[in-house]
Amino acid sequence: MHYDPYLAQHRTRAADLRAEADAYRLATAARQPYAMRTRLGWTLVEVGLRLAAPRPVLAH
Repeated sequence: MHYDPYLAQHRTRAADLRAEADAYRLATAARQPYAMRTRLGWTLVEVGLRLAAPRPVLAH
């Protein structure tokens, strides 16, 4: 039994996985500036909702 065909298949698959990982890293790096903007936006929404909510009435 020769292992050459299996080794070639393994090398091809490993190269494909490396290419996918590189593409994912590039896509993630390109998306990073929006992550900060999104977090800031949701924080502002939360603050706005807290300011707009009526204050509870305290009973004496």
